[in-house]
Amino acid sequence: MISVVEIVLLVFVASAAVAAALLRDVLASIIVFSGYSLGIAVIWVFLQAPDVGLTEAAVGAGVTTLLFLVTIAKTGRPTVDRTVEKIDVRAAVVALVLVGALSTTVFALPPVGGAETAVATDQVTQYYLENAKKEAGVQNAVTAVLAAYRSLDTLGEAAVVYAAGVSLLLVLGKEVFE
Repeated sequence: MISVVEIVLLVFVASAAVAAALLRDVLASIIVFSGYSLGIAVIWVFLQAPDVGLTEAAVGAGVTTLLFLVTIAKTGRPTVDRTVEKIDVRAAVVALVLVGALSTTVFALPPVGGAETAVATDQVTQYYLENAKKEAGVQNAVTAVLAAYRSLDTLGEAAVVYAAGVSLLLVLGKEVFE
């Protein structure tokens, strides 16, 4: 069963996505996009993927927003007499039909963490729970999975966050010294 908090979060993310697409003011659009990205990060946490949520918050809401802001600071902002873009009705109908069709699959998904998902009886999960401590040499099964069994995936996520941070420092370093 979906909770009220999850519904509010989904409405917020959908509203932020539409607002970011329709706003004509670049600064306002960037700020709304940052809120959208932060909402997506919270959704990842609700889906029990905090590592992905942390990466989304750091790269999506943090670094990307800062890079967008530096970009508009270096360029001129056009003056626009309207604040919202006109909507192409045909494109909106196609998008809504696509979202509706894809949304029908949501009801076929098992609840996150529900007993009927059979996660606890899954063979892979049982293997991890039984062997993680002795094979990885750590006491926490989650740490063992992230550091030993999925280490390349974790290394890739860390590389993305590191590259985003270094890129940000390079951009901001140029801004400081110019």
